[in-house]
Amino acid sequence: MHAPIRLVALVSGGGTTLQNLIDRAAAGTLPAGIAGVVSSRADAFAVTRAARAGLPASVVPKAQGRREPGFADRVWDAVRAYAPDLVCFAGWLHLLPIPADFRHKVLNIHPSLLPAFGGKGMYGHHVHEAVLAYGAKVSGCTVHFADDTYDTGPILVQKCVPVRADDTPDTLADRVFEAECEAYPEAIRAIAEGRVTVQGRRVIVSG
Repeated sequence: MHAPIRLVALVSGGGTTLQNLIDRAAAGTLPAGIAGVVSSRADAFAVTRAARAGLPASVVPKAQGRREPGFADRVWDAVRAYAPDLVCFAGWLHLLPIPADFRHKVLNIHPSLLPAFGGKGMYGHHVHEAVLAYGAKVSGCTVHFADDTYDTGPILVQKCVPVRADDTPDTLADRVFEAECEAYPEAIRAIAEGRVTVQGRRVIVSG
């Protein structure tokens, strides 16, 4: 049995991904404890979810619509205060350069099969609308290590879901989120168990 690792979740919105991690950790099916939550918005419902779960939360506000010098440094200072082993973007909506001490220690989950339908502006329903507009027959989710650009880091876990003829962005989003609820814990579990090696763009998961 591996000792639980310490997670910090970065959030900007409703916190459904955070809630999944909270529930899995509470059920004992995720070998991790959530040490803290860092939000870019004080009014994000994810902060309320954290409070309900008894988790400490820090707010590092981001000014809307403009670059803000020092924002990334303030975020990472808040993260480091919780001394995490792993950082999980959980609905975090800002490009955040990854410092050297967190290289390959930051995960993101994206609601498509990267590299398709990724990049700047591609989040939430924007992704599902694009998938349907393109006529794709499958979609899914991707857990990857975050790097300094949008959705380009080494891929750890992907799960596929069908795109149905009568899908709307809402129905597709629901199906993809079900896959996300399995994929993110799977990725975290592999890391917690020491089964992950990164070789360039390739992520090797043993066992």
